[in-house]
Amino acid sequence: MVEMIRVILDTNVLYAGLYSSRGASYQLLSRIERRELRPVLSTTLLYEYEEVLKRHRVALRLTLKEIEGLLDELCDRAAHHRVHFLWRPQLADPKDDHILELAVASGQTPIITHDTRHFGGAKTFGVRVMTPKKLLERFN
Repeated sequence: MVEMIRVILDTNVLYAGLYSSRGASYQLLSRIERRELRPVLSTTLLYEYEEVLKRHRVALRLTLKEIEGLLDELCDRAAHHRVHFLWRPQLADPKDDHILELAVASGQTPIITHDTRHFGGAKTFGVRVMTPKKLLERFN
C-alpha cells in the first residue's frame, strides 16, 4: 500500500478550495476526498477552520450543518497530532505559530499555504512550506 502524502493545510487553503472549484486549493481538497493526500490536524487548527468557515459561511454558500459535515469528513481522513511543546514566538504572525508547532510535532510535515512569506521561520525546524500549486506539481 502506498503511503499518502501528509500535509498541513493553512486555513487560507481550505477556505480558497471551498470558495472556488477552479484553483489548486480545490484540487488539493479533491485529493483529500479521494484519499490521495492526508491532512494533519491538531485541535487548535480544527477550531480555527471551524471559526473561519462559520464566520464566512455566507460567502462560501454553506450552511452551519454543511460546515460541520465537511469538518467531520476532514477529521475522518486526517492524522491527528497533539502539540506538547510550544516554540513561540517564531513567525512574523503569531497566529500562525500553532501551525508551525503542529508541523514540528508531526515530524516536519509540509505546510501548504498561500502566504509562504508568513512562515519564514519554518526552515529553522526543517519544515517545508509551499503553495498548493507547488504541491500539485509533485503529482504530475
